[in-house]
Amino acid sequence: MAQNKNQNQTQASLPDSPFTEPIRCIVKLGGAAITCKNELEMINEEILQKVSEQLRQVMVASPEKPPGMDWSKRPGDSEIFCNPEEFGDHSDLECSRFIVVHGAGSFGHFQASKSGVHKGQLNKPLVKGGFVATRISVNTLNLEIVRALAREGIPSVGMSPFSCGWITSERHVSSADLSSVAKTIDSGFTPVLHGDAVLDEIQGCTILSGDVIISHLAAYSKPKYVVFLTDVYGVYDRPPTEPDAILLKEIAVAEDGSWSVVKPKLQNSIELTVAAHDTTGGMKTKISEAAMIAKLGIDVYIVKAATSHSLRALNGDLRGGIPDDWLGTVVRSSR
Repeated sequence: MAQNKNQNQTQASLPDSPFTEPIRCIVKLGGAAITCKNELEMINEEILQKVSEQLRQVMVASPEKPPGMDWSKRPGDSEIFCNPEEFGDHSDLECSRFIVVHGAGSFGHFQASKSGVHKGQLNKPLVKGGFVATRISVNTLNLEIVRALAREGIPSVGMSPFSCGWITSERHVSSADLSSVAKTIDSGFTPVLHGDAVLDEIQGCTILSGDVIISHLAAYSKPKYVVFLTDVYGVYDRPPTEPDAILLKEIAVAEDGSWSVVKPKLQNSIELTVAAHDTTGGMKTKISEAAMIAKLGIDVYIVKAATSHSLRALNGDLRGGIPDDWLGTVVRSSR
């Protein structure tokens, strides 16, 4: 796919990484999982809360839930609640080194597709207006995800790719200020990035998907594993709504980036679909970017959000082997 051009570089050609300490995991919160994709700008509150709880369970060292950090006024509340005495020993607030990236779901895609932001041409008033509208929408979602994580005691900080200097050239990442992400983690925070409308050196602007962001981050931060949380149990050989759809348990990636299904053995070809309003490439981009990450020797787990299977993936329980009772898709190097 088009986004793979910059990722086909050899590791030796990559500039020095600003990440000086190991990253445990990069997590992608799929837009279709955390939002109601058929309802404009509607968050799936139940799934987001469960995902936030699972992240707290695997990230926070303390067995007890740490004090919440969302001190904003909530709808229906008459005041802001904050008890400084709850924090006590700050060592309890230490978190594993995670990076969170989320998709847009029902936020941003509508604005981007209606205005053609992903095609560029910022000189057109509609595109410029759509660029602004898209960023308002995705930043609204980002704030709510940061707040959900903060309520679980995760010291999360929203980081917009546009504001952090992510720029593309013909839709390939040409520059990104990864030092700000690394510094945020080194300071004890969990960065929360998102798919965003960004400037493009050739076509003026485009949409940078969360999947491409994760692939770029993984190449430099070298996490131990990567988890994609979705609204289905993993990758299927055809749309999962079809009755005969088969869950692909393991995908092997060759050194040239090509991939093949290892488990189960298939008789027919694979059909990957993209929703009409999805300007980021849908499952096709997800598999392509997951393959690029696996090519680096990093296992990628694609699994349904807010399930026992996602909790095992987030905790790193699958690194020693994939149990038969685990439902999901692992994408790993064939080496």
